[in-house]
Amino acid sequence: MRRTASLLLILAAAGQPLPSQTAPAQAPKPAPLVFKAEAPVLKTQSITMNGRELRYHSTAGFLPIRTEAGEIEAQLFFTAYTVEGAPKQKRPVTFCFNGGPGAGSLWLHLGAIGPRRVPMNPDGSMPAPPYRLVDNPSTWLDASDLVFIDPVGTGYSRAKSPDGAKRFFSLRGDIEAMGTAIRTWLTGNQRWGSPVFLAGESYGTTRAAGLAGHLLEKGISLNGVFLISTILNFQTARFARGNDLPYAVFLPTYTAIAHYHKRLPADLQGSLEKAIAEARGYAGGEYQTVLYKGDSLSAPERQKAIARLARLTGLSPAYIDRSNLRIEIQRFCKELLRDKGLTVGRLDGRLTASGDGSPAAERPEFDPSLTAIRPPYTSAMNQYARQELGFETDFEYFALGGGITSPWDFNITSMPLGQGYADTSIALGEALAKNPYMKVFVAQGYYDLATPFEAANYTIQHMDLDAKLRANFRFATYEAGHMMYIHEASLTKLKQDASEFYASAVQ
Repeated sequence: MRRTASLLLILAAAGQPLPSQTAPAQAPKPAPLVFKAEAPVLKTQSITMNGRELRYHSTAGFLPIRTEAGEIEAQLFFTAYTVEGAPKQKRPVTFCFNGGPGAGSLWLHLGAIGPRRVPMNPDGSMPAPPYRLVDNPSTWLDASDLVFIDPVGTGYSRAKSPDGAKRFFSLRGDIEAMGTAIRTWLTGNQRWGSPVFLAGESYGTTRAAGLAGHLLEKGISLNGVFLISTILNFQTARFARGNDLPYAVFLPTYTAIAHYHKRLPADLQGSLEKAIAEARGYAGGEYQTVLYKGDSLSAPERQKAIARLARLTGLSPAYIDRSNLRIEIQRFCKELLRDKGLTVGRLDGRLTASGDGSPAAERPEFDPSLTAIRPPYTSAMNQYARQELGFETDFEYFALGGGITSPWDFNITSMPLGQGYADTSIALGEALAKNPYMKVFVAQGYYDLATPFEAANYTIQHMDLDAKLRANFRFATYEAGHMMYIHEASLTKLKQDASEFYASAVQ
């Protein structure tokens, strides 16, 4: 079975160059893809967990997204794992996806949740090529069937035409398409009676929170939602003039990373928990006052704040003064270990790199924690799809970027009250109010600068939830970064926490 990604181009007629006064010729547009209704690939496989063989079926193929007229306008690539012999209606099913926007589901698939994984070095740094796949004893398959879905423009998922793809490159269009894919899978596999879970990472948590409300309106009540490296309210992560919130909620993560690299004073260096507790207290208290006062801050108050921020970040007082007491992510990554010629990772502040452009540059040229994971996962996914799942295609697998061909529309103007930042915590809160049985698990990495743990905590603390609903949340923090599962000890802990969460969320 072959699927072709070759796009037929509209060829311009040969001839002389157009006169200068004539509008320049536009680049030819690719012809629409022709989607064929082809059966997914089914295989039977097994894994040994806790000394017992677990047999399962893997299914790889496409879920169609149709117009009201029934025409397929997009196809979403999925890989499903269902345990052999388990009663369908009693067994949970978890729909898994990553974020970006623009990330395929390979990260959760081959990093944490699926039955096969890409082994990294024990600390999560990149191993030497060639990369390999091994059985994942920390897979969630013993607790739930799993369905990994790639949104349009990620993985092997494609829209029929570039113009048609724009609808899917938005907060609302993405949620609607993923909701359709989930309903299609449940219907086709006769699983409407199963306990249903969502597992999203990064922007995938934004999607999962929105889906919780969207699916409820379609008649699907969720048992639970896994939010892995969470961002629901984008105000917490947008370093923009007039928005001081990120400087406060990022501070505890700066402290954690400075602690890891031994840049804190001796009295804070002894205990990570103590250092983070002090940073949280300052970020949620006195630092808020400092930021609120802005230019009206007195000279003594400014000097006091500079000294405190230097203590909590490992940065020099002079640098903090020049930064106007406000440290942005990229500047922190470049500055913390500048004296050693090292850049700190954004996805995982434990990882570093040398040779990152000019030593005098203000910002890094690349993220060493991203470059550590991209080649192993991309290579392994291409190998896995063809050699183990038996899925053949000419499409490029878009692991992260490349398939999103227009700016992402966060649908800000249509948000409640016309607010200036996307925020799906509102949809999650409404879903909890309508379905008080739904549980939420929040997994966070101490060294994650992409979605800092205190930003997620702040968002959840401001959801205006009833006290009974606040008890539906469980939190776990790991001594790793954004993709905490690349760190072997954190992968094991995440598995244990997920197993306990499944048990608590299925009555």
